[in-house]
Amino acid sequence: MKITKSLFHAGVLGLSLLATSVMAAVPAAEADKLGKSLTPMGAEMAGNADGSIPAWKPMPKNAGTVDSKGFLSDPYASEKPLFTITKQNVDQYKAKLAPGQYAMFQRYPDTFKMPVYPSHRGATVPDAVFAAIKKNATTTTLVSGGNGLENFDTAVPFPIPKTGVEVIWNHITRYRGGSVTRLVTQATPQPNGSFSLVYFQDQFVFRDKMKDYDPANPGNILFYFKQKVTAPARLAGGVLLVHETLDQVKEPRSAWVYNAGQRRVRRAPQVSYDGPGTAADGLRTSDNLDMFNGAPDRYDWKLVGKQEMYIASDSYKLDDPKLKYADIIKAGHINQDLARYELRRVWHVTATLKEGQRHIYAKRDFFIDEDTWQAAVIDHYDGRGQLWRVAEAHAQDYYNVQVPWYTLETLYDLQSGRYLALGMKNEEKSAYDFGFTATTSDFTPAALRQDGVR
Repeated sequence: MKITKSLFHAGVLGLSLLATSVMAAVPAAEADKLGKSLTPMGAEMAGNADGSIPAWKPMPKNAGTVDSKGFLSDPYASEKPLFTITKQNVDQYKAKLAPGQYAMFQRYPDTFKMPVYPSHRGATVPDAVFAAIKKNATTTTLVSGGNGLENFDTAVPFPIPKTGVEVIWNHITRYRGGSVTRLVTQATPQPNGSFSLVYFQDQFVFRDKMKDYDPANPGNILFYFKQKVTAPARLAGGVLLVHETLDQVKEPRSAWVYNAGQRRVRRAPQVSYDGPGTAADGLRTSDNLDMFNGAPDRYDWKLVGKQEMYIASDSYKLDDPKLKYADIIKAGHINQDLARYELRRVWHVTATLKEGQRHIYAKRDFFIDEDTWQAAVIDHYDGRGQLWRVAEAHAQDYYNVQVPWYTLETLYDLQSGRYLALGMKNEEKSAYDFGFTATTSDFTPAALRQDGVR
């Protein structure tokens, strides 16, 4: 079943401009569908007609085991692929692929493949987050022409979206455990597959998880983010600090960097939009992190509809601590034998650069998983209208803490033959720690110098 533009024709689209500029909350009667015909997150509760997409069934916290480093076992390790998409049969499945995915088969006909497994829909979050999402449905509104939120609580402001920008806000604000500290790596391989790694130590805290958060005065902060480079030696000690705002038009994101060599803290206005990503060798922009982040104000957003698509899901095999990074990073693309794809329903949203605005990406096509509001695939087009970069996220459910998130983000440059892989932690001493606590004083520019000591 494919749900096309007609589902959002006439009435809904006719109201979209009003919804974007004035409000976006839905009536209580419509919000009451959450937990009934819709999942508490806003996805269709039922599966599809032929059963290839199952009904939603939340994954239990004991779905697998957790090792001493915090890595999760694969609940579906015994499953075999139903089939594998290759260059030889890709046209048979083209209708359920993003244009960028299809382009990967043309760019790497001998090596790119997509093993497709049985689909599972187990993504869930804590009950308190579900309650906040239902509250948001009737209270959260858009401000600043759709570029900010008002009366927002915790995660997912628009579980029953009517416009493209609402879907994007769901991705930006989705639940990621509230707080986390993690050790991850980034690779930017050469076309022949040779690579070196950059190692990051990240701290990420949403405002309501700060120990000194005042719910009576929430302010305009969405979350705090701190990223320290720990290796290689030439980059070690550099620290990035970001205060992410809910309304970045009213109050732009604040960012600072600490340069270990100079021992100086400086404002970093370039850490936004198409500013260069940290130590990424020019292969990603600042707003490519987390597939997409930051203010949506430079684009016009259009909700195309919902469709069925093969996306990378339940990527536990790719997160196996027995793997070495060299097992994952290969020439042209990651080792697709380690990937797992499932048929899911996704929201399709297009972003077109507004007249008078600038960005290296003139257009972006977003395909966002209905169960998690995470971007699964984003196609990036240059100013000539040519497909340039393909972002693909390999997701998993951190079932022990009820957090849907990514295992690995990839961004493929179809023109240069290079790519970026961000988020690998297989060889690190620990997996994600979702028990991280902090106060706002830990995320001040003054605190950067202490964090940056080598």
